[in-house]
Amino acid sequence: MAGQNEDIDRIREELSLNEKRLLLALRDERSLRPDKAVRKGGFSKEVEVMNAASWLRSKGLVKISEEFLRRISLGRRTYAVSGLPERRVLEYLAKHDGAASLEELEEKGKFSRQEIGIAIGWLNRKRWARVRKEGGQTFLVMTETGKKMSGKKGEDEKIIDILSRKEMDAGDIPADVLKDLKGRKDVITEREEVLRRLELTDLGRKVAESGLELKREVTNLTSEMMRSGKWKDVEFRRYDVNTFATTPDSGRVHPLTHIIERIRRIFLDMGFSEITGNYAELELWNMDALFIPQDHPAREEQDTFYIRTVSPLDPLGLVEDKDMDPYELFASVHENGGETGSTGWGYRWSKEKADRAILRTHTTVNTIRYCFNNPKPPIKVFSIEKVFRNESIDSTHLPEFHQIEGILVEEGASMDMLVGLLREFYARMGFEDIRVRPGYFPYTEPSLEVDVHFNGKWMELGGAGIFRPEVTQPAGIDDPVLAWGLGLERLAMMVLGRKDIRDLYISDMDWLRSAPFV
Repeated sequence: MAGQNEDIDRIREELSLNEKRLLLALRDERSLRPDKAVRKGGFSKEVEVMNAASWLRSKGLVKISEEFLRRISLGRRTYAVSGLPERRVLEYLAKHDGAASLEELEEKGKFSRQEIGIAIGWLNRKRWARVRKEGGQTFLVMTETGKKMSGKKGEDEKIIDILSRKEMDAGDIPADVLKDLKGRKDVITEREEVLRRLELTDLGRKVAESGLELKREVTNLTSEMMRSGKWKDVEFRRYDVNTFATTPDSGRVHPLTHIIERIRRIFLDMGFSEITGNYAELELWNMDALFIPQDHPAREEQDTFYIRTVSPLDPLGLVEDKDMDPYELFASVHENGGETGSTGWGYRWSKEKADRAILRTHTTVNTIRYCFNNPKPPIKVFSIEKVFRNESIDSTHLPEFHQIEGILVEEGASMDMLVGLLREFYARMGFEDIRVRPGYFPYTEPSLEVDVHFNGKWMELGGAGIFRPEVTQPAGIDDPVLAWGLGLERLAMMVLGRKDIRDLYISDMDWLRSAPFV
């Protein structure tokens, strides 16, 4: 018992003035709404009550219950004063032998065509009247049900009558009537209301009954208090350093940007240099330079974004050797292998296709152009940039995504070296269990695909291989070129624990604020 009293004394000493006010206001109540607590506790605003309640809840002294209500109010008051269109037409019919033509309703009844159209639909739906055509005219004729309802309000009209005086809870209106009223334009409006109630816990009641004193205590020691000596005459409130505190909603770098920076640092630490390129490229460099045949499925519109340019793109682009004729160079490689020792693809190469402008489908175009400018080993470069594919958006595919691209060129480079490099990269990213499988790409031989084991299954993250001579020989490179192209977004999904790739680009503020720094 002594220990429990000590706990209550400690809790009491750590309470703010507003927390004490709320505890005292709840002491003699089973539960209390915040607006009632404002008056009873002597608060000036309801927000003060809820702020104190939140802190008391974190200390286990108060429970906050919430009930979500749908409040219904009247939209256009015309319907409460004049009645619904079908009611007015029904009463007109009752006064005119139970039938009238549409022309009569418009001319003598003073109904607009819009009102008559609305009335016909609801009269038919409620079975109060039916439409009859006779002698080239259209008549509305009361039914037996309509005769019984003349002068008698329907359920929807009774609800409208109540709503003309006060709001109603959606739960107090029959579901079928509410559905009909919501289906009519401007008849009712709906809003959501949260009804909160505050209630003491057992511990909260003990603290509230332990003799709380409403006295102002100092929470901040200021420099003025130190200089004047006032700190000696005030009472400081005790602090609980373990109490709940909210996370500040400050600006921060996007998690995907953190991962890009982490990957960039890994490659820089491994001795690589970063290169960049252009979004818009010619097929010449994006496809032909990589020995991708001009009839390859990847070139079709379902995989590639073709674009119109204001002026034709320069086929030499950023290549420094302006005397080179890339058309002649790549045409010979494709048609007969050129000087590579290959037989090529054996078709007639088209300059027209090579000149088409596209959004780059991979960042390998960056590395091949770099090879033309820097053919002498050693070469160690990488890039992390956007590429574009005409993909349908789903949980694992995007039309715009990032690729982690790189090459290593040196004498004696081998597949063992490439696999070791990839294992080292993924190990630094936190993935020890990776595997490689044989793969196929038009511009590498041999080729492999990289999988990482995650959450009990293998995830494919990219491809790699050694550039074919048809790719490297035109650039003047004789040594092996180790190359890889890895997916960034799929890797980020695993690091960040996301199951849908679209989550990386949706502005979910809760996730962005709580995502770990990686």
